[in-house]
Amino acid sequence: MSQTPSFSNLDRKKTLAEIDSTEFDLVVIGGGITGGGIALDAASRGLKVLLLEKGDFASGTSSKSTKLIHGGLRYLKQFDFWLVKEVGSERAIVHKLAPHLVLPEKMLLPLIEGGSYGKWLTSVGLKVYDILAQVGGDDKRKMLEKKEAMALEPLLPKKKVKGAGYYAEYRTDDARLTLENIKTSLKYGAGALNYAEVTEFLYKDKTVSGVIFRDVISGESHRVNAKYVINAAGPWVDELRGINHSKKGKRLHLTKGVHLVFPHKKLPVKQSVYFDVPDGRMIFAIPRGKVTYVGTTDTNYNSDKDKVETDLADAIYLIAAVNNMFPEIELEMDDIESSWAGLRPLIHEEGKSASELSRKDEIFTSDSGLISIAGGKLTGYRKMAERAVNRISRRLEEEGGEKLPECTTDTIPLCGNDFKNYKEVKKYIDKIHERLKPQGFSKYDAWYLVTNYGKQTEDILDRFAKRKEEEAAVRMILSELEFTVAHEMVQSPLDFFVRRTGRLYFDIHSVREHMDAVITELSKIFKADKGTTAAWTEELMAELKSHSHFSLDKDK
Repeated sequence: MSQTPSFSNLDRKKTLAEIDSTEFDLVVIGGGITGGGIALDAASRGLKVLLLEKGDFASGTSSKSTKLIHGGLRYLKQFDFWLVKEVGSERAIVHKLAPHLVLPEKMLLPLIEGGSYGKWLTSVGLKVYDILAQVGGDDKRKMLEKKEAMALEPLLPKKKVKGAGYYAEYRTDDARLTLENIKTSLKYGAGALNYAEVTEFLYKDKTVSGVIFRDVISGESHRVNAKYVINAAGPWVDELRGINHSKKGKRLHLTKGVHLVFPHKKLPVKQSVYFDVPDGRMIFAIPRGKVTYVGTTDTNYNSDKDKVETDLADAIYLIAAVNNMFPEIELEMDDIESSWAGLRPLIHEEGKSASELSRKDEIFTSDSGLISIAGGKLTGYRKMAERAVNRISRRLEEEGGEKLPECTTDTIPLCGNDFKNYKEVKKYIDKIHERLKPQGFSKYDAWYLVTNYGKQTEDILDRFAKRKEEEAAVRMILSELEFTVAHEMVQSPLDFFVRRTGRLYFDIHSVREHMDAVITELSKIFKADKGTTAAWTEELMAELKSHSHFSLDKDK
């Protein structure tokens, strides 16, 4: 293994300078949760790692999931016990690694007359779920009578509800979880670069020996030598296999998942609900701060992977599902505040529909040595990474080298985690609220900062104290921007408003309110010309429209 370089921050200029003079043990292609997990696993075992992402970190599937660290209850119906056991067990581990970012979330599963789940099947299923996932204490499943279910969620249809299952899951921000994995990998000497598109592979004796990537921002190409390359590009895995001339055998099957966001006052569920849709699917309704979001769909996708959007049919389907389960709500298209649509890179199986495809991950190794990994779930990212790095460990051993140490990422706290448990997180939120209250900030503002950044909130507040803007809200968002530019490689307003903060999804009004200030500040930081600034504004306005406005014209 090579000597570790001195990457210590997500700094593009420094990283590019280091890349040109470094030979790596491993290049990871793909800056989503799988790639981020692999970078941390490999670097913590002593490999010199470089992660390359063609867009922004987490800009593909890893910012567009249901944002749950959950065990996949529905996979019990497919008798996929291995998957349920693994991801169920992983929930508690990932919560421990980042208790500020992976938050406990009780889930209510209503038992509906004529629904997908009967009382006996639900009781047995949740019991098996608890056993497989090794759930204990207050998190163990409870079966509720009708009166108890209605007390927990009065919006349920009283005439149809017969009872409910009540069990524990965890909620997260998938993009921030990805970022914190990548940032934590830097502590072990990994390097990471966004807007770095791999265009070619390098070969030595017909074996992959590195990559050529294009810096999307400067347009310049760079060569990177590496002993091993892992393709963790999510929906783009097969494109890279094609460049490697190894796209044969199993292939990806992409399905689209859509989520809609409503003001909480329009869909005022008291807690998360996992409920039936008349076509036999199940949908989540999850309250989060000022909003409630609903999802997801599961449809085959064969269009542009770089431009996945919510269309009118998706919106109609989800609104109908909500109105069917919560008849007093009567949501309309105009109630949609925001939305997101993402792709699941599943492994194709002949004769199976989108919803029937397994969520298991698989690893392919080409004749030239390129390792590709696809499939899987957000919850299982750490185990996926472990399996991928274990492949490299075996190859090292076979090639007469030193076997890598065992995976220890189950004990490595992620950036921002300086908490023993979730109780400490809640106390810290209260503490931050008390500090911010004199400036006019609410409990939500404190909750938002802590559940995004954990103890990194202190850095943001230090910047806040030094800034001079008159309005406190402007000062705060610019302090947040300054932190993400300095430590998280933000290159555009969309990086900030979508992947670093989630504001475009969960607080879209704050985007409209502060976009001019953010664009102006970014222009100063990057010394951007008028053309770049205008392009940022146009791009952000287009995203605001595509996420929140739905019409027949848009669907055509």
